[in-house]
Amino acid sequence: MMHKEIKVYVDDMIAKSKEGEDHLVNLKRLFDRLKKYKLRLNPTKCTFGVKSGKLLGFVVSEKGIEVDPDKVKAIMELPPPSIVREGRSFLGRLNYIEHFIANLTYKC
Repeated sequence: MMHKEIKVYVDDMIAKSKEGEDHLVNLKRLFDRLKKYKLRLNPTKCTFGVKSGKLLGFVVSEKGIEVDPDKVKAIMELPPPSIVREGRSFLGRLNYIEHFIANLTYKC
């Protein structure tokens, strides 16, 4: 079980803190836990000490969670679906960000 400051999503982790000093403590706890279970991190995929970052297709910051603008751009640039399978794929992309689109069901 991870601490409440650490969130794990399959093979992605995020350590969140309100203050810089707390962040160092939280990272220490995370590293201790990783060491205890002999888990390793890929240094090329690690980012430390940032106020915002992309995680699972969203931008996480001190303001909260927002949709990654690159994801929105990709959806906006999709050609109109011409077959049912493409329509379902498009709806799946919208479903991924549905919490950020007011009245999505009504609009679709």
